[in-house]
Amino acid sequence: MSIVLDAMGGDNAPQEIIEGGLQAVGHIKSKLILVGRTEDMKPYLPDPLPKGVEIAHASQIIEMDEKPLEAYRKKKDSSMMVGVRLVKEGKAQAFVSAGSTGSASATALLVWRQISGIHRPAIGSQLPNHHGGFVLLDAGASPDVDPEHLVEFAIMGRAYAEKVMGRKNPKVHLLNIGEEPGKGNAFAKQSFKLLSNYDWFAGNIEGKDIFNAQCDVVVCEAFVGNVVLKTAEGVAEMFAKHIRAGVPDNFMKALYWPVKKVMAPIRKHLDYAEVGGSPLLGLNGICVIAHGRSNAKAIRNAVIMADRAIQSDLVDAIRTAVVRDLGESCEEGESVDE
Repeated sequence: MSIVLDAMGGDNAPQEIIEGGLQAVGHIKSKLILVGRTEDMKPYLPDPLPKGVEIAHASQIIEMDEKPLEAYRKKKDSSMMVGVRLVKEGKAQAFVSAGSTGSASATALLVWRQISGIHRPAIGSQLPNHHGGFVLLDAGASPDVDPEHLVEFAIMGRAYAEKVMGRKNPKVHLLNIGEEPGKGNAFAKQSFKLLSNYDWFAGNIEGKDIFNAQCDVVVCEAFVGNVVLKTAEGVAEMFAKHIRAGVPDNFMKALYWPVKKVMAPIRKHLDYAEVGGSPLLGLNGICVIAHGRSNAKAIRNAVIMADRAIQSDLVDAIRTAVVRDLGESCEEGESVDE
């Protein structure tokens, strides 16, 4: 088993990406393939390479501001394309990138295609709360969907929560403006109706409750999910800045040491780098998308997440769940449009 890490993706590439990948090596069962321009990676690579680490050359880089479909069509030797192709060819089982989310998603989708029965992929973002966290999806992959697609998101989210997060019989909530049935717009009402056909559906949940209530999987359309994700990141950063600003930078700082001990686990809880990345679910391969500004710690944890998904057979678990909950479905990849 192998994981491909896009060494050229992200604001801190290639140094932080390579360092994070190498840090992960001792914590994963899979081999690691670093893909990118060899001449750019070489200054940050140990000689000799650690056991279980390989290099794959890619001559091109997809920049953050490039249009995903143009990059897919024109840059056939980009680090993203080479990495995704290695998974397609069976030489690796997962791809991790901190590069452009749109380009990573489009490349993986168009090369791997969807799992049979899944019409739209979804980004599942693992967020903290008072009960061990939950997975929110879709957090940005498919902005325009129908209520039927939220059922697919729920099925994929349950598989992820069970296999990667270790939840037993995970429950699904629908993000809505109220808890009561009948709340929300026409989209939310129809989604509630369809989800109610499943015994794992736990009803509506409000935005204020996702960080406090017991929940495993929360589903919504990508526009809402991405706003929730970015808002949560912003609030967490605001609190962290206020905490740092409140500690004096003089001899009085020693008086705040007890507070620092209390705040340390809270800061860790809110740090996006602790999770590392978000999986793009619904494809015939494992794709973990890391934050564009990821440091070595975040990349390390994104690679570990990818390894956990491989070891738990996440893709096969989603295939099994689709057959069980949706029955016979469309042929693999038939709904993909370039």
